[in-house]
Amino acid sequence: MIAARLAILAAAALVGCSACDGEPGEAPHDDVTAAEVAETADGLSVANDTAPTPSGSIEELLLFFPSQYPEGNWQPSGLVYEDVEFAAPDGATLHGWYCPSPDPIATVLYLHGNAGNLSHRAPILRRLQRELGVTTLIIDYRGYGRSEGSASVAAAIEDARAAHAFLARKAGVAKSSIVLMGRSLGGALAVEVAAAAPVRALIIESTFSSLVDAAQHHYPYLAWIVPEAKLNTAARIAKFKGPLFQSHGDRDGTIPLSLGRRLFDAANDPKQFMEIAGADHNDRLPGAYYERLKQFLVELP
Repeated sequence: MIAARLAILAAAALVGCSACDGEPGEAPHDDVTAAEVAETADGLSVANDTAPTPSGSIEELLLFFPSQYPEGNWQPSGLVYEDVEFAAPDGATLHGWYCPSPDPIATVLYLHGNAGNLSHRAPILRRLQRELGVTTLIIDYRGYGRSEGSASVAAAIEDARAAHAFLARKAGVAKSSIVLMGRSLGGALAVEVAAAAPVRALIIESTFSSLVDAAQHHYPYLAWIVPEAKLNTAARIAKFKGPLFQSHGDRDGTIPLSLGRRLFDAANDPKQFMEIAGADHNDRLPGAYYERLKQFLVELP
């Protein structure tokens, strides 16, 4: 039983660790990985035991590692943002940061990975706002940051869809003109939204083809524990019709490059893939990445 639970943990850790660039002079706040989860006599304990317990099945319990307010940097320097709130389908209040840019080249919904909260992504938001000139909304899923409720895969997908609709109202644009951007687990959520509703473009970073694929890569003898239909991102991305920009590090030890390539192969044209040399899962993305990302956005129809 312990081995089975650890296999689920390993698969869960594989999908969620997304890079959170640190402030200059500070260490980055990376998402929780399997190394930060210790088995005790009472079972499995995670690094942050003050957050609300995620709902759903055991693999979901081990998939989400939220940090609640006030953990994080809630007054970041150099970022223009507005605290916003809107309702999830179950009535829970969701919190986000709306980061406007004058005369933006794009309006972006950013969906983060499985750990921490939106405040840990301030350096990324600052770069999108100041260097790329985009307006961005980032949200915390239920159970993260200042958002109410408990995390689950179904709830996170609902939260992403609710954020998509909210951003359209807030920015005064059509839902179909919004660019979805997600990293790791957030990339899978972005694909879920894009598969069901027209969007201007899709940007995904270090995202898996499916949760079961990640389990099969690392623990093939225990992969049967993970439901095949859960977070089957490759199947869902085939339903997306629009421009795709995907990136992945060639030294990603958390979600192997091969799984990113499998996801890309399942996508429709037009699509671009940027392989980032020497990059592991939680490494900062280089300036060349943001240059190519800006070019992608500028060239969007």
